[in-house]
Amino acid sequence: MARHNGGCQCGQVRYTVEIELDNLITCNCSRCGKLGSVLAFAPASAFELQQGEDALTEYRFNTHKISHLFCQTCGIESFGRGVGPGGAEMAAINVRCLDDVDVFALKPHPFDGKSR
Repeated sequence: MARHNGGCQCGQVRYTVEIELDNLITCNCSRCGKLGSVLAFAPASAFELQQGEDALTEYRFNTHKISHLFCQTCGIESFGRGVGPGGAEMAAINVRCLDDVDVFALKPHPFDGKSR
């Protein structure tokens, strides 16, 4: 696992996460498709919010299982929180918001969230 730093555009939300960037997805659901997120998933224990809890606003839709969190100032959704298929708490990381990661060099897999 590699340690990455990330956050929103304005810098109010900052975090670190231990994550591999080899099993990425792009989702075509009504939210992700419009955002253009490239997502990686990590156990909640591998994610540490360093600053900005008070700067976050939550949005839930569809099944309300994922807490989509975005910065109140710049509007960027750099991560979300939810529960994985096995029931474990997880963090959904928008890889585009990780520092020093070239998202164009990565090979995400498409996920058909629109049909779920």
